[in-house]
Amino acid sequence: MRRLAARGAAGDAGEVAAPATDSTDCAQGRSPRPRRLIDLCAIWDPGAFLPAASWESAPGITRRRLNEAETLSSVREAQLERLEAARPRRPGSRERGPVLRMARQQPPPWVHAAVLLCLLCLSGAIEIPMDLSQPPTITKQSVKDHIVDPRDNILIECEAKGNPAPSFHWTRNSRYFNIAKDPRVSMRRRSGTLVIDFRSGGRPEEYEGEYQCFARNKYGTALSNRIRLQVSKSPLWPKENLDPVVVQEGAPLTLQCNPPPGLPSPVIFWMSSSMEPITQDKRVSQGHNGDLYFSNVMLQDMQTDYSCNARFHFTHTIQQKNAFTLKVLTNNPYNDSSLRNHPDMYSARGVAERTPSFMYPQGTASSQMVLRGMDLLLECIASGVPTPDIAWYKKGGDLPSDKAKFENFNKALRITNVSEEDSGEYFCLASNKMGSTRHTISVRVKAAPYWLDEPKNLILAPGEDGRLVCRANGNPKPTVQWMINGEPLQSAPPNPNREVAGDTIIFRDTQISSRAVYQCNTSNEHGYLLANAFVSVLDVPPRMLSPRNQLIRVILYNRTRLDCPFFGSPIPTLRWFKNGQGSNLDGGNYHVYENGSLEIKMIRKEDQGIYTCVATNILGKAENQVRLEVKDPTRIFRMPEDQVAKRGTTVQLECRVKHDPSLKLTVSWLKDDEPLYIGNRMKREDDSLTIFGVAERDQGSYTCVASTELDQDLAKAYLTVLADQATPTNHLAALPKGRPDRPRDLELTDLAERSVRLTWIPGDDNNSPITDYVVQFEEDQFQPGVWHDHSKFPGSVNSAVLQLSPYVNYQFRVIAINEVGSSHPSLPSERYRTSGAPPESNPADVKGEGTRKNNMEITWTPMNATSAFGPNLRYIVKWRRRETRESWNNVTVWGSRYVVGQTPVYVPYEIRVQAENDFGKGPEPDTVIGYSGEDYPRAAPTDVKIRVLNSTAISLQWNRVYPDTVQGQLREYRAYYWRESSLLKNLWVSQKRQQASFPGDRPRGVVSRLFPYSNYKLEMVVVNGRGDGPRSETKEFTTPEGVPSAPRRFRVRQPNLETINLEWDHPEHPNGILIGYTLKYLAFNGTKLGKQIVENFSPNQTKFTMQRADPVSRYRFTLSARTQVGSGEAVTEESPAPPNEATPTAAYTNNQADIATQGWFIGLMCAIALLVLILLIVCFIKRSRGGKYPVREKKDVPLGPEDPKEEDGSFDYSDEDNKPLQGSQTSLDGTIKQQESDDSLVDYGEGGEGQFNEDGSFIGQYTVKKDKEETEGNESSEATSPVNAIYSLA
Repeated sequence: MRRLAARGAAGDAGEVAAPATDSTDCAQGRSPRPRRLIDLCAIWDPGAFLPAASWESAPGITRRRLNEAETLSSVREAQLERLEAARPRRPGSRERGPVLRMARQQPPPWVHAAVLLCLLCLSGAIEIPMDLSQPPTITKQSVKDHIVDPRDNILIECEAKGNPAPSFHWTRNSRYFNIAKDPRVSMRRRSGTLVIDFRSGGRPEEYEGEYQCFARNKYGTALSNRIRLQVSKSPLWPKENLDPVVVQEGAPLTLQCNPPPGLPSPVIFWMSSSMEPITQDKRVSQGHNGDLYFSNVMLQDMQTDYSCNARFHFTHTIQQKNAFTLKVLTNNPYNDSSLRNHPDMYSARGVAERTPSFMYPQGTASSQMVLRGMDLLLECIASGVPTPDIAWYKKGGDLPSDKAKFENFNKALRITNVSEEDSGEYFCLASNKMGSTRHTISVRVKAAPYWLDEPKNLILAPGEDGRLVCRANGNPKPTVQWMINGEPLQSAPPNPNREVAGDTIIFRDTQISSRAVYQCNTSNEHGYLLANAFVSVLDVPPRMLSPRNQLIRVILYNRTRLDCPFFGSPIPTLRWFKNGQGSNLDGGNYHVYENGSLEIKMIRKEDQGIYTCVATNILGKAENQVRLEVKDPTRIFRMPEDQVAKRGTTVQLECRVKHDPSLKLTVSWLKDDEPLYIGNRMKREDDSLTIFGVAERDQGSYTCVASTELDQDLAKAYLTVLADQATPTNHLAALPKGRPDRPRDLELTDLAERSVRLTWIPGDDNNSPITDYVVQFEEDQFQPGVWHDHSKFPGSVNSAVLQLSPYVNYQFRVIAINEVGSSHPSLPSERYRTSGAPPESNPADVKGEGTRKNNMEITWTPMNATSAFGPNLRYIVKWRRRETRESWNNVTVWGSRYVVGQTPVYVPYEIRVQAENDFGKGPEPDTVIGYSGEDYPRAAPTDVKIRVLNSTAISLQWNRVYPDTVQGQLREYRAYYWRESSLLKNLWVSQKRQQASFPGDRPRGVVSRLFPYSNYKLEMVVVNGRGDGPRSETKEFTTPEGVPSAPRRFRVRQPNLETINLEWDHPEHPNGILIGYTLKYLAFNGTKLGKQIVENFSPNQTKFTMQRADPVSRYRFTLSARTQVGSGEAVTEESPAPPNEATPTAAYTNNQADIATQGWFIGLMCAIALLVLILLIVCFIKRSRGGKYPVREKKDVPLGPEDPKEEDGSFDYSDEDNKPLQGSQTSLDGTIKQQESDDSLVDYGEGGEGQFNEDGSFIGQYTVKKDKEETEGNESSEATSPVNAIYSLA
């Protein structure tokens, strides 16, 4: 059985009927309103809003859902979290025992958008209701760079609102655009949108230019952005004939694309002429400019051609350039595919290895400029053999890990959303085994103007003061220009109530005549920003903008926001009251937002009632009422359970639901998370689902979904279907053990205030005795639906007295345990509520810590349901400064934290937190010492002294700061140090700052892991919980010379059996002046070791050639560098095995080397050589005696390829005659001319098509010999090989 916490899928709080008003519809894209106009989208998580006609007629109203727009409160989340019980495993599964799962239904994506939109509604520009007079406001316009398709009509958007409705006109290239004179141009009705129609002809290019829209009414003029209109272009590729590209194998190659300039730029990709994509890797890849780069060309690159393709966005066309064909010159014309995976592919193909060099960008340094907020793309493409690897670095710092990503096989570095901190020097390092090179790119970050403080609409009452602020930043610094109604402010009539102070316009004692629309234009060489902001002077009493007498229905324990949209000028103040009486609602469980919305953090039954919002200003007041109804949550209290059924049986899945009776309940079923089709084999009832004649296709998960208009609950079970099995005949076999069946028939007796007796009937133990019973409980107030362990009892009992806490509505269940596992939980018992009492304990883990320098946050662990002891659990928080006689401050808090404001810096406080419920207060709490917030330290360590300990460590000593300057808890002293330079000339060092920490109040410490032979700088600070204090005077010190690091890239090569070549590079960290290198080497053969030889070299020598003493032994080399201090870290390499000893395993090589020196092996080889010699002597003796040779019976007929053979495919031989065959060639002395041996390895191995496998085995075909006979004539040959000699002896 598993329970899914999906309550709230239909609404964690409820549903809302939208009021019939379009002036407050935030979802229509209008600007949100923060203070005066409160929008209905500010509703957080309410229930059903019902307009005022009648609260009693609520169920008949059409509703729209706004119920998933807020995260549940912690209590609600705890209520939703359910443990998913164990799923029975399918037959054959090795997994045993229960599998616990927790699940929550995720809200759909539109919910997150709705939450974001509602948050914007609380913090946007001010809007005036449309029935009031107001200047124009631009609501829609085309983008600044407007590119259009030449095949369509041109549309340039400009829409605005205002009262009275604005009129529109346009400028083109800063001159008035007379629409009436051009029959192709028209303006939409009640809009400023331009439509240019080309159905009757005309060229779109004639209308390119810069357009600007003006919206005007009698209160002012608003301007659109300057819209640059451009027509999309997709020019054709120029015709060209491309000759084949001839390139040597291993050389670099760039195939240039040079696409035609389009608008916008086309997307480039490479394919073959047959439209097959070109496979790209770190050797072959496309650059950002569209060119195709080969780091080195290989022979297989000729197998296809290469065509550059350009895809144009607007026309949806792809243009293909004529294809390049490659002709690769090579020293090895055979394109053996097996060499592609060879560890040394280039050497195997005879391609010379070379160090990397950059193909793009060229040279060693370049620069690049990027605008703030854009993406920075750095690219380095290198050639070399083998193909180089690319690595990226930033000088003096690290790459921004959160924004940097590598593309195109590490050849490109992209940094998204660039900011000023990303400027600096970057370098790419290209390296292979032959060496490395790098290219430095200097990045400068500029910025088009961006807003720091965008001007907002200003609504003032007569006589009020106000200001418009227009602050922007950029690089270079942008200039600010003010305009009024589209004209420069300097040319406007003077206004004594208006003062311009740079980026701010100040209004004093404004009057009705001051209404206008102001424009702020801020620009630099990289772009501009234009903003409209009107000044409207109104004298309006408060008014309510939402329907009156709304009804909100909400689920218990949800968080809900009540909205009260209002408007007025001057700005009204808003207050909330409950049931028409009492004080203003704010604090505790209530929170009033700046826009006037009332949030109830956790809905309880007692929160039900009528809420009144009252808006007041000097001109009057207005009020509205909202009725709040609290509904019980929907809960599945008897859930479907996992079942295992045989095929053909009947299965029933229970699903019993408890819900609020005033809400309509709907129960539906899912199978495998899809809606279940109820066929004729299934029967759905209100509290169960029955499946008749279970089949294998019925196996799967079944989910019961219980939903109302406001919320829903889900529970899932898994059905496993077993195939028919034969009945076992061996009744004497051992019975299988299983988990016990669930206990049943739970009964509560001996009811008392703090205890109850629970009795149950044990289930079947399934052949394994029950060892324990676990009793669990659930309460329905704080965490409904969540089961907690209460106590554990031996398996021999079935009745126990349970100790209870006051004011908890208990429900119990029992789980049986044996050696196999746990049973399913029993069905729950009936509920039993204990009577209430004052709390007997107080919250634990009370702390007081500052989160800012002028506050102290008091926190504690909230008490659970079993320690609340009564309804309305709350906490009395008291605090006062320590060691003072001031009285205690106190406040009542419903949550688990309280922030004390306006506190001195880091002052101790005495804190007490006491629990209280409706039955009384808890015991007197303990006093806890807390501290207010810390501020940064005011002083730095003084008299910092440095003593050099060795080449990598220094000792520090300083004077400690006075305690009153720490302004917090002294965490540590910290040393910041950085390597300024190396004493070695021309050695680049990283100046990245490092730090060493010295915890506690100490006057000395040691800094280690320094680089020898370097100049360092150091600063000291004191650190508290807030951060670093001021830095001490900068100290300089120099580390002495040390031992060097290991030489780099130590390579051992064996060009032949006589010599071994050694090469190495200088150490990465010399740590001083190198005085030379020390090489130690010795020979070894298997387990035998030779004498060690030591060689010393000058510091400039990086190569050494050694003459081998013998071709069998291998050598082990150890190389280290030296300074005056001594030898540094050594690096060890071994010479490769000789080629004649190369075997699949090293062990075999060693054995071979050992055998070759053994006496018995040498004797065996001599015996074989003697035997072969004797065989050859016998052969020559037989020949000189004129022995008989195998001859074909039909000796008079020339031997041809069409000669018949015997049925078994062999030739027939006879020793009757030893005459030569007809057609054979005879020498001048009458002897038969000796032909090639029938078994000659020349025929089979070296000539024609003879081949050997990779392991050296012969795979030639004997047809080679036959072909030679057909082409040279029917010649016989005398057997001179040992094989023929043996035939003749026979």
